[in-house]
Amino acid sequence: MSATPSNLPKVYLARHGETEWTKTGQHTGRTDIPLTPDGEDDAKLIGRRLAHLSFTNIITSPLQRAKRTSELAGFTATIDADLMEWDYGDYEGKKTVDIRKLHPGWQLLADGAPNGETGAQVAARADRVVARLKAMTGNVLVFAHGHYLRVLASRWVGADVSFAAHLLLGTSSISVLSFDHGKLDEPAIMLWNDDRHLSGEGCLLPLSASVK
Repeated sequence: MSATPSNLPKVYLARHGETEWTKTGQHTGRTDIPLTPDGEDDAKLIGRRLAHLSFTNIITSPLQRAKRTSELAGFTATIDADLMEWDYGDYEGKKTVDIRKLHPGWQLLADGAPNGETGAQVAARADRVVARLKAMTGNVLVFAHGHYLRVLASRWVGADVSFAAHLLLGTSSISVLSFDHGKLDEPAIMLWNDDRHLSGEGCLLPLSASVK
């Protein structure tokens, strides 16, 4: 069944749990590192927050930090390679402050990464996913990564990649993409960077209650 105005998808985005590199602020693209123990605990809280929902489709990045988050949250997800994090190339494992010592004013979204991906290349991957998501129906759940999900949300609403700079996203957070007025040509960001379940506040609160 394809999406119609009466059965448009609502897309829940879950960023993976904490890793050692997210703690230190290192760019983590294709390096396949595991969750920390705290990251694993937080992944389980994602599952508790979403337990009242049923999903027609669940997809995840193939990287273990996203896959493991989906598993610990209690979901069986299909791998989608287009959900991989930005390829940071020569800047993999480096912090922004250190990169800017060598390249003052560097901005990932505008400048990309040497021997890695440009913003346009990441946007092209996101556009393919957006097209597939908008053809789905019901609740859809996506497990992926910080920079990638920011680009995905930007492209969902038809914004340039640069818009992602305004969409901060914490680990184990939940966001929701939907549509205004129930119209396919009015895509909208319904909820962004909700992490109340991590502090215990709203951990068992149905997510729908926070997005009316």
